Amino acid sequence: MPFAVGGNARIRTNIAAENAYNVLESVNKDISLRQLRLSTGKKVNNAADDVASYITSRALQSRNGALKAALNAVGDANNVANILMDSLDNINELISSIKNSTTTASSGALGTDEKVALAKAAFRMAQQIQTVVDSTVFGGQQLLDGNFRANFVIGTNASYNLITLGVNMQVGNEDFNIDSNYFNVNAGGELNFAGVTGLDLDALDHVSSEELGIFNQDKIHITIQSLSAALNNVNKVASYLGGIVNRLNSQELLLSSQITNYNSAISRLEDADVAKEQLELVKSQFLQQTSLISLSQANQNPNSFLQLIQ
Repeated sequence: MPFAVGGNARIRTNIAAENAYNVLESVNKDISLRQLRLSTGKKVNNAADDVASYITSRALQSRNGALKAALNAVGDANNVANILMDSLDNINELISSIKNSTTTASSGALGTDEKVALAKAAFRMAQQIQTVVDSTVFGGQQLLDGNFRANFVIGTNASYNLITLGVNMQVGNEDFNIDSNYFNVNAGGELNFAGVTGLDLDALDHVSSEELGIFNQDKIHITIQSLSAALNNVNKVASYLGGIVNRLNSQELLLSSQITNYNSAISRLEDADVAKEQLELVKSQFLQQTSLISLSQANQNPNSFLQLIQ
């Protein structure tokens, strides 16, 4: 803190000039600070500006980064679930078409040739189911082959322990409420399709005028029942995915809201008040001018005492 002192008749040490110079240096630093804050838009540009705010804002930024990463993971999980649900809807339509053909073939009004034609048409739908299964891919992984399982980090707690959500399309997932979720036309080994033991859609291609097979009058009712069960199982898997998507949508809204709140907290700590900084800058610039004038006047004071020694 500068003090106004007397003894201005001393010319060896010009205290008044030193005071004016010190004030000028302080004002120049304040001008530089205000200009920095106005140019960056931040009132905390380094730890020295505000130690407490610096620590708090960096912690909030770290947390916010984790939330943004979790939001991206939620998006990935949503993409996987949506791809799966779309494929299951497609499979649902194909099974319904196969079931309709089978129901039509059960009519006694149809001849053998018509039944064979319906079986061959149904088999083309079955082949399309296999195509849907093979083309349902995300990140280089098959999603409907009964082996896909992935965990997505959708958040972290206060200790940064991971909060994960699993999408499990593996065979035997209890959440499906079915024995298996195979959708292959020919599963191999034990014949099954969509969790229905004994249902092999590959058998549609074996229907002929000599042997109607699963379209035979004494078997076709079992075929219809099995297709109905398969259709129901596909819907159960889709319902499982629907529950996951509902949770993901809720988490996405939560994360988006939290990110906004953290951004608001960081802004309150770091962002400069432009109006206030401009006001302080104008004040400092005015003090700079008065300090320069005072320094100039203080430097002229010793000259008046030179006349005493002339």
